[in-house]
This record gives sequence, C-alpha cells and structure tokens, in this order.
Amino acid sequence: MSSRVLSQWEEITAADPTHSVRYAERFRNLAAEGQDIFGEARMVDAMLERGSRVLDAGCGAGRLGGYLHRAGHEVVGVDVDPVLIEAAELDFPGPRWLVGDLAQLDLAEQGIATKFDVVLCAGNVMGFVAVSTRRDVLAGFARHTATDGRVVVGLGSGRGYDFDEFLADAESVGLHADVLLSTWDLRPFTPRSDFLVAVFSRR
Repeated sequence: MSSRVLSQWEEITAADPTHSVRYAERFRNLAAEGQDIFGEARMVDAMLERGSRVLDAGCGAGRLGGYLHRAGHEVVGVDVDPVLIEAAELDFPGPRWLVGDLAQLDLAEQGIATKFDVVLCAGNVMGFVAVSTRRDVLAGFARHTATDGRVVVGLGSGRGYDFDEFLADAESVGLHADVLLSTWDLRPFTPRSDFLVAVFSRR
C-alpha cells in the first residue's frame, strides 16, 4: 500500500502546532459574541427530512454537525485533525466524531452504515486537501451518498482550486451539479462570484 499523502491542512498544522487550537477558539469566540456560525447547517437542514443521516466531511470543531444533530439528524463527522475532533467532542456532544483522512474515507471499515442523505463539506475543506487526492475525496463523498442523497460543497476562490476544475472533477466521479449558489443563503452563482456552493446528486 502506498504511503498516505498529507493534506495541505496537515502541512499547515505541522508548521504551526498552535493553529488548530486557535481555529477552534475562533469559532467559540464568535459564538460567544452572538455571531451566526451555523448558516451552512441551516441550509442543509432545510433540505432534509427530520431524522436524516448526515456526513459532516471535514467537520473541524463540529459547529455544523453539532447544529444538525440538535435539529434531529443522525450525524457522523470526520476530520483529519485530532485537535479539532477533540474540540468537537467537547463542544458538541452527540454526533459520532472520527479522526480520518477524507481521501481514504471508508466508514464501512469502522462499522458505520455508509449511505448518507447528505454529505456536507463546508469551510473550504476542498481547498485544504492534497491536490493529488481531490478526486479521491470527491469519489469518497459519492460512495457514501444514498442513491437519492445529495453532496453539498462550499469552496472559495483563491484557494488554488478553480471552480471549473472542481466541477469537472466532481462530474468525473459521478456527481452531477444540480444547483450552483454563491452563498449559503441561496444567492445565485454568477461568473463573477468569489464563492461557490454546489449541490450535487449522484449520476
């Protein structure tokens, strides 16, 4: 078996061991100040029946999966960063939080049913995976999505992953773009948009 390729996030945290702690603390502070940190999760909740299964891919410190759990969904969160998973377990108990590499995602190996009604990948996660594993990550999302389920990905420009390339990669692994938005509050995507929220179904 070939050695695992480190994500760009892992390279960042290796260079700065305090990065993850600061990241988790930032969202705690925003919440304490009354800022809205759950907008992405509200959009996804509106797409789901109560009690749906959600995979929070690249869950970070758990803010979105935690919200969706409280809204009545069954949530599994996966992130490569053990510091952020520890923060998720502390701040948002309830979902199943797992340390894992999205490029090698195989929840069946861990005894978890693999079909989800929504796979959510927010927070520019696709901009932090290793370039060589982008299609592997997207293929893992497709494998873990129910036949009539959806994959929802948010990605900003300037992250080294051109929107057209991202959409082509998703199509190549069996994900069809149904809706393209420029924000999590449902504003339409245009050629000048600097953010993309893509809602995919399985082809």
